[in-house]
Amino acid sequence: MSQTAMANSIDNLVYAGFWVRVGAALIDTILLLLLIGPVLTLVYGQAYWTSEAAYHGAVDGVLNWLVPPLVVIVFWYYKSATPGKMIFDLKIIDAETGGKPGKGQLIGRYLAYYVSAIPLLLGIIWVGIDKRKQGWHDKLAGTLVIKQEDPPFD
Repeated sequence: MSQTAMANSIDNLVYAGFWVRVGAALIDTILLLLLIGPVLTLVYGQAYWTSEAAYHGAVDGVLNWLVPPLVVIVFWYYKSATPGKMIFDLKIIDAETGGKPGKGQLIGRYLAYYVSAIPLLLGIIWVGIDKRKQGWHDKLAGTLVIKQEDPPFD
């Protein structure tokens, strides 16, 4: 495919908007909680959920700080989407080529979520005002989130 044809095909994509991405993120959060929550309860008991402690031990650290990024990045790499994005037929692509983003790009995208979230979630809200629906994490990683099929209603 020529550079011009590739650029035209990327320009004709249907970008995933703010609310559908919020919905996908909520689904992913619920799924992670359903997987991690019972293990945390098994290890630390019901007191885990009512305690004011920020950190309960190694299992807490692994399940809350290592498992979520690992699961998300693995899904992005192998499926180009998390389960929440898959439910809404969304896909993460490289913003320049329209192809699959690389491992480093996906890791950078995950880390860039922190940059997007720190200033009052402004980088995430940016999805709602950007012409290509890119949050700061997408811009920093050079990715787009697109709808894989035409919407049923125009």
